Amino acid sequence: MEEVGINLLKMKNWILKKRIPIGITFLGAVAGFLYWNYVGCASGNCGITANWYTSMAYGSVMGWLVGDFSISKVQNKKNDKQ
Repeated sequence: MEEVGINLLKMKNWILKKRIPIGITFLGAVAGFLYWNYVGCASGNCGITANWYTSMAYGSVMGWLVGDFSISKVQNKKNDKQ
């Protein structure tokens, strides 16, 4: 039982550490859905924007990459100043 508590604490710390990339991932998913809804693909042959779920997945992945990259740059800048 104690091991479960330790794992939950580790997960909570990871989520708190990655809260900015997680938020940007959510925004990327929303942006992917909105892109599919308003721009989309008329012919249905587009790999990413043909379906709402592929568009949201692509937006989420791009959001995670941008968020994780940006937070690492910000942390590196803070470390350089110290």
